[in-house]
Amino acid sequence: MSAVNDTKFKSVMFFLTGIAGQEYLHLWISIPFCFIYVISIVGNSVILFIIKTDPNLHEPMYIFLSMLAVTDFGLLIATIPTILGIFLFNSREISLNACFAQLFFIHSLAKIESSMLLLMAFDRFIAICNPLRYASILTPQRIAKMGLVFVLRGVAVALPFPILLKRFRYCRANVLSHSYCLHQDVMKLACSDITINYIYGLFTTLFTFGLDSLLIFLSYMMILKTVLSIASHTECLRALNTCVSHLCAVLLFYTPNIGLAVTHRFRNGSSHLLQILLGYVYLLVPPLMNPIVYSVKSKHLRARITRAFVK
Repeated sequence: MSAVNDTKFKSVMFFLTGIAGQEYLHLWISIPFCFIYVISIVGNSVILFIIKTDPNLHEPMYIFLSMLAVTDFGLLIATIPTILGIFLFNSREISLNACFAQLFFIHSLAKIESSMLLLMAFDRFIAICNPLRYASILTPQRIAKMGLVFVLRGVAVALPFPILLKRFRYCRANVLSHSYCLHQDVMKLACSDITINYIYGLFTTLFTFGLDSLLIFLSYMMILKTVLSIASHTECLRALNTCVSHLCAVLLFYTPNIGLAVTHRFRNGSSHLLQILLGYVYLLVPPLMNPIVYSVKSKHLRARITRAFVK
């Protein structure tokens, strides 16, 4: 009997959702999605190539930016197959193990991206509040260690998600709300008590996104305090201008993240379309906009990109 149950468990399929009610437009909707993916991949590739090949950009700020670009690459690779599969080929089925693998990568990479934004806030904090010790504090070895710690944190925090979900039996209509798998979406389809999953999901949100956003906020409070003490108005604006691109990246990441978490917790009929749209914004907009924002705001990076393509 156990063997029969295990076979049934392993054969469970989930059904992904594109944009409900707009299935007849999916082929047309795939065009902007393909465009977004191409621009995101090219943009992040250019950022990585320029930073790697220009020794003048081997500074902490640009090293953290390259880490962010690699994380965005991971999120794109984790979501491209299922999203484009739905819109181009109406391929909605995803196996249990493939779904669990995808949600693990999405959650771990999202938490790593949050950590990269925290490290970039720390970089701005040191650069503005303690500039004389900037080079001695943010050494390449220390940057590598901090990056490794936060990568391990993201992986360790997300690893229990598929393990916890694998304990359940799924006997309901296994239709997910998005074009990809999320822990908070899959756990609602289980025919078991999901209290542990709910509590652990809340804990990981507070431990990663909550803690990171709090530390980023405190960093900017200290930065603002330091900047306001500068007598020169020009120097004050110059210091704040170095933070604009990072603040944009923080808003692009955390705003849809918080919105998606809220709609999943307090979902009702009228918020379903909003939940779907926030899901796409959450995964697609940061990888698309981060290279653009940093290229526009960073004078050195912009100049290097211009020299590379305009000769």
